[in-house]
Amino acid sequence: MKNLTLPLSEAQISELNAGDCVLLSGEIYTARDCAHKRIFELLDKGEPLPFDLRGAIIYYAGPCPAPEGKACGSCGPTTSARMNAFAPRLLDLGLGGMIGKGEMSAETIAALKRNKKVYFAAIGGAGATYGNAVKKSECIAFPDLLSEAVYRLEVHDFPLVVATDSGGNSIYKQ
Repeated sequence: MKNLTLPLSEAQISELNAGDCVLLSGEIYTARDCAHKRIFELLDKGEPLPFDLRGAIIYYAGPCPAPEGKACGSCGPTTSARMNAFAPRLLDLGLGGMIGKGEMSAETIAALKRNKKVYFAAIGGAGATYGNAVKKSECIAFPDLLSEAVYRLEVHDFPLVVATDSGGNSIYKQ
């Protein structure tokens, strides 16, 4: 198990291999389909984004409202393939990587390799575990999208598997 603190350096990313188990701590952002569409609208208009893409990690998730005494409710991953239309451009613009569930397209894997970035897999059905790893949650963009808004999450020991490493090696192809 590797303990990683965000942001990840190029050296840290280069040392990760498909299949490695990690505990991630630091700041990540949630964004699902609707938020990605709005992010692309901002990019196409040349308008500022709600967060700096450079080095950021996007978690393909929509957090549930927080119960009393918690920073976040259940926060499980959504199917990553739904973001294949968006991921290559965001990676080319400096996105540090993504967290999601399931295999990504050949184009996304090529963008990960080209940009020397990483894709982490979260475990489907473990939303409560992920929600418990969130120490702080703040909606930073598109609040009208409710759980599909963009949230800044502070996470501690967020359990993940390296699904695709910076060399393009994928647990789904091994």
